[in-house]
Amino acid sequence: MTSYLLYISAFLISLILTVVIEAKLIPFLKRSAQQPIYEGGPAWHLSKSGTPTMGGIAFLIAISLSIILASAVLFVQNKNYQAISISITLLFAVGNSFIGIFDDLTKLRKKENAGLTPGQKLGLQTILAVLFLIAREHFFSDGTQIKLFSHEINLGIFYYVLAILLLLGMINFANLTDGIDGLASSVAVTVGIVFFVISCQNGDASATVSAALVGGAVGFLFFNNHPAKIFMGDTGSLFLGALSVGIAFSINNPLIIIPIGAVYVIEGASVILQVLFYKATKKRLFKMAPLHHHMERCGLNENKICLIGVLTTLVFSAILFLLRG
Repeated sequence: MTSYLLYISAFLISLILTVVIEAKLIPFLKRSAQQPIYEGGPAWHLSKSGTPTMGGIAFLIAISLSIILASAVLFVQNKNYQAISISITLLFAVGNSFIGIFDDLTKLRKKENAGLTPGQKLGLQTILAVLFLIAREHFFSDGTQIKLFSHEINLGIFYYVLAILLLLGMINFANLTDGIDGLASSVAVTVGIVFFVISCQNGDASATVSAALVGGAVGFLFFNNHPAKIFMGDTGSLFLGALSVGIAFSINNPLIIIPIGAVYVIEGASVILQVLFYKATKKRLFKMAPLHHHMERCGLNENKICLIGVLTTLVFSAILFLLRG
């Protein structure tokens, strides 16, 4: 099977399975998993009460099966290096998704928009991040170098500190991005496309993971576009965040996730700035954080905010391509 046939298959399997599973899942989740709406959020979000959550289960299954099949094909072709690389990325993403599943189930049990504590989440995520780095070091001897444009900088022991901060930061920032209909999924589609182009240029198997990511996110958008029929929940957002940052590590350029995942960074930074500014001044820097809620309160509708998210990803990615030459 040629590389491009593998990429197309990964995309189609993820897309079709996501649509089929989600269509079957919505009626069940509508009865058993209705999203608790955050009372401190925008008042108009109360109308979303009763919308089912944990819809990320559909693309979790679809993308996972797609990558597992791709790994099997690569093993048959004696491309063990590539098969192991995408398998490690998948396992890391699935592990984070399980944290999300437990968090979502806790919210549903409590019937409020608060699941695991931040400490519990970060503790579990840190364990997964360490295991991910150990696995990559064991199989690929990743080393402690960081690519910065055309230069490589050896950070020594500080590499692992930076790597863990990058992994945890991007996963949780992606989680924060999931706050309005279609935003997290439309940004994930764009991030996946950019990673696909870069992976193809490098001849890297992560193009398969990227194709599967795009397929699953597009399939979910059929149901999550405003007005959403279902939310992905932490089940889906933690999976997408982990898969995206995992791809960056698998192409041996972790820092590349910062411009490609610029929307995630901006959303996360808006929350941090809001907290710091309020502690210093007892005033709010934004009308509400994360930034997408500030934009809502400024009068932008959800579809426009999604479009801004997609365009922001494309602009920062274009700058990245120009700087890379």
